[in-house]
Amino acid sequence: MTFTRGLRVRLAVDLRVAGTVTVAGDPAGDPDGEPEAVAGALLLGAGAEGVVERVDEPEEPRPDPRAAEYERLASLLESFGAQMPAASRERAEEQVRELAPAWEAYRGRRPVVTARVRLDGGLVLERVRTDVLTAL
Repeated sequence: MTFTRGLRVRLAVDLRVAGTVTVAGDPAGDPDGEPEAVAGALLLGAGAEGVVERVDEPEEPRPDPRAAEYERLASLLESFGAQMPAASRERAEEQVRELAPAWEAYRGRRPVVTARVRLDGGLVLERVRTDVLTAL
């Protein structure tokens, strides 16, 4: 699912906002200059709805040569594997199996897409992973 600005979304899971909750811009607080905590935890239940205000999609890294070769051979086998001579197909399938770990490593480095979501109650979630959101 591609997330875009203006898309209505729903939280698919419960979220616990970690960290210290303080009064914004509170110059007072502790004598050592640190703002004083005013609450213990903030929990957001699954099902909370809102609107995507911004999507942050980092540039995907380029695959290394072994991962690129895996992609090329896998595509070749998918498109023309049935038409290839048996020996050539078997050799290509073996190469794909050998290159699979490089492909998996590349896919594991994919950047995480995040979004800024304004919930209907006014709360704003910044840099929330899109895999915890469901489009409405």
